[in-house]
Amino acid sequence: MLVYREKNVVSYLRDSYIKYPLKIACSDENDSITYKELWEASHTIAGNLLKITNKNTPIPILMKKSCVAMKALWGIIKAGACYVIIDPMLPKERIRQILENLSVKWVIGEESSIAKVPEGTKVCSISTLMLRSEGDEIVDKQIGQICDIDPLYIMFTSGSTGIPKGIVANHRSVMDFIDYFIEIFHIRANDIIANQAPWDFDVSIKDIFSSVRVGAELQIIPKKYFSLPVQLVEFLEKKKVTTLIWAVSALCIISTRGILDHIRPSGIQKIIFSGEVMPIRQYNIWRKHYPQAMIANVYGPTEITCNCTYFFVHGFYDEEGEIPIGEAFPNERVFLLDEDEKLIEKEETEHRIGEICVSGTAVTAGYYNNAKESEKSFVQNPLNKSYREIIYKTGDMGYYNKDKQLCFASRKDYQIKHMGHRIELSEIEKAISSIPGTGLSCCIYQNSEIYAFIEGKIEERRIVMALKKKLPVYMVPAKILNVDTIPLNKNGKIDRKKLKEWLVEAC
Repeated sequence: MLVYREKNVVSYLRDSYIKYPLKIACSDENDSITYKELWEASHTIAGNLLKITNKNTPIPILMKKSCVAMKALWGIIKAGACYVIIDPMLPKERIRQILENLSVKWVIGEESSIAKVPEGTKVCSISTLMLRSEGDEIVDKQIGQICDIDPLYIMFTSGSTGIPKGIVANHRSVMDFIDYFIEIFHIRANDIIANQAPWDFDVSIKDIFSSVRVGAELQIIPKKYFSLPVQLVEFLEKKKVTTLIWAVSALCIISTRGILDHIRPSGIQKIIFSGEVMPIRQYNIWRKHYPQAMIANVYGPTEITCNCTYFFVHGFYDEEGEIPIGEAFPNERVFLLDEDEKLIEKEETEHRIGEICVSGTAVTAGYYNNAKESEKSFVQNPLNKSYREIIYKTGDMGYYNKDKQLCFASRKDYQIKHMGHRIELSEIEKAISSIPGTGLSCCIYQNSEIYAFIEGKIEERRIVMALKKKLPVYMVPAKILNVDTIPLNKNGKIDRKKLKEWLVEAC
């Protein structure tokens, strides 16, 4: 067998295939595959793909996440191309926009995928790609030619113009991040990682590549269980899950309903959350039930390969407190710039908010086929006048607390000006979450008024009275809307677009 140098992520799969050939690599609701099966199947797929595609070409996978999709993903990587996961549940117009941006006319899929593709787009059957091909030597040669700067995946996020933007991450960025991630959070071969995140969302990168890097098992959670929290917890227990790398809202599906008081999955050792600010009460619930578990808050947008900061959360927090986003991962620089693009120092005594900016290998290659948008956010470091240093300006606002720890404040676009005052909507949400009896909450600014959606049946008067003790009167929402469940988007984050639609209906 050809010995590959450690310059692309195929080395991750190769090493686990050699060490743990018969160990389960991935399981879904209907199937499971060993590392040997994953290695061989992806080699076959790569061999067939090399007959019809070129190096560094984006290849979309229009399939729900599964063991079969995992084979396709690794087949694409071995073929020297880059994978693009497209959720089959996306609207057809959104799929059309993505394919148009990629300039591709075919996708890997199943028979059910045909109905979702635009006219003129071909579906290449995954079953056909898995038919045996005599091409191992060609695949081995191609793998050896993959450079660390070659694109590994393209992941689409919302664009301000209404057109999705495809973020290009290369092998180097992912390997640099994952190698530090597994060491910092002690991801090991005996771990069973429960995959919550959709594969077109960057949290999945930690699940997929951490598990393969160390030879752990990736357990794909059926999507339906996130609407059935009791069954979700039972599933975690049955599968002996050890590691949760989840969005905050996904963890809150369990903690806000008191389920852990009755069913507590016994194997969980590591809880790593991201995506939104964790409500202190919900964190305390998880800490109560897992006093010995490693719990960490990680932060970072897709444009910097998953995460750029981390913070280990210990003990219990006062509900008026805050959980920092912490320190930078090794080989990354994270800093705050003020409105004049001047550095905000940690040592400053004045509490100042600035934009979170990131430099380092993990910064991705920008947006695919979109130089204009890339130039807006991937810019020369204004603090460096001597040589080219590209940083990513996240659009997130942060500050240093009294202990000089970096904390998240809000999104730039969640900062409003109301009655002459500049207000962070996240500060109102934090105050609401500290009121006993409230679940998830979300504030929306519309028609010059602040509205708060809150899970639970707490009387509006009681919430308003509590908020007036915590906030200036101009920050108290004009209207409290109680809902049974705050809607989440497919990535497990609060669906603010849906809430705005609800607000239009309610008003």
